[in-house]
Amino acid sequence: MTIVLVGLNHRTAPVEVRERLAFAEEELPQALRQLVDGTTITEGLILSTCNRVEVLAVTPRAERAAVERIRAFLCEWHRVPPDAYEAALYRYVDRDAVRHVFRVVASLDSMVLGEPQIFGQVKEAYAQAVAAGTVGKTLHLLLPRAFSVAKRVRTETAIGTATVSISSVAVELARKIFEDLEGRTVLLIGAGKMAELTVRHLLAAGVRNLLISNRTQERAERLAAQFPAEVLSLEALPIHLARADIVICSVGGTDYVLRREQVAAAMPVRRNRPLFLIDISVPRMIEPSAGQLENVFLYDIDDLEQIVRTNLEHRRYEAARAEVIVDHAVEEFMASLRRLEVGPLIAAFRRRLEEIAYGELERHRRYLGP
Repeated sequence: MTIVLVGLNHRTAPVEVRERLAFAEEELPQALRQLVDGTTITEGLILSTCNRVEVLAVTPRAERAAVERIRAFLCEWHRVPPDAYEAALYRYVDRDAVRHVFRVVASLDSMVLGEPQIFGQVKEAYAQAVAAGTVGKTLHLLLPRAFSVAKRVRTETAIGTATVSISSVAVELARKIFEDLEGRTVLLIGAGKMAELTVRHLLAAGVRNLLISNRTQERAERLAAQFPAEVLSLEALPIHLARADIVICSVGGTDYVLRREQVAAAMPVRRNRPLFLIDISVPRMIEPSAGQLENVFLYDIDDLEQIVRTNLEHRRYEAARAEVIVDHAVEEFMASLRRLEVGPLIAAFRRRLEEIAYGELERHRRYLGP
């Protein structure tokens, strides 16, 4: 069996490419079953986040056949021409694939080095693949080991000190714009995990005027019940947009929740005061051309990388220590994998030897007599 990983991330592809190949959560069960054909691909997992789309697979065939199968699957599922995004894709096989998985789960490959969210995202991807029936003995061995390695990295190094996630980076950007967030009104579009993290960072930064809107009113109300916030319907966004100084969008979907014309209509009501839009959704949920309006400043998730760089320096030394932990863990895992693969052969060989020995013993008994 060969472990193969094909994917792209924030380093190899801009957001407009990543969003084109992203998977919605509700698509994953069907996508996983389409990926794992039982011949070329026997096990599979799909990780789709803001910053990466990766397909992890196990194949009994040559690695080239598996890579081609994954590439074809991505193109077919997303209805894109073959080779359209070939330059953005990376491929890892066996030891390199294992190392990449360990590094991703340990947050050594994240946009924000050491951020904790990726750990939960990979656990969720693993759970979805298990539920879809696309995980076998190899991935059942690999993923728990990756989680164990990530925990070692966080406990044995200081890479998670002053943890900074994409959510907190968005808040840091808002703080740079306004210096003091107290007295500002923030409109949060989205009520998922990323949205909740953003709320917590905003409150810690001093925000007291918080508006929350979501496609599902009930989820927005549940989130608002935990914080001092006013809940708005998505339909009411154009009316209340003028109240906001900062809009942070962290919501899933396939169509824009905030369009250029809605933003344009709010500006005269605001007397053309600056409006800052931060879109950390993938795909983007604020129409990109809204940023072309006068006194409207739109930042998407790629823009956040500029701020991320200022938060990384104190983690680089710890990352080097973490890489040593990962390298040792990779060698241990590959040895475990070899034992797993060789074990049945040894057992079969031992049974055959026992059969031969028993046969020889019976043969000699006939000659020796009673």
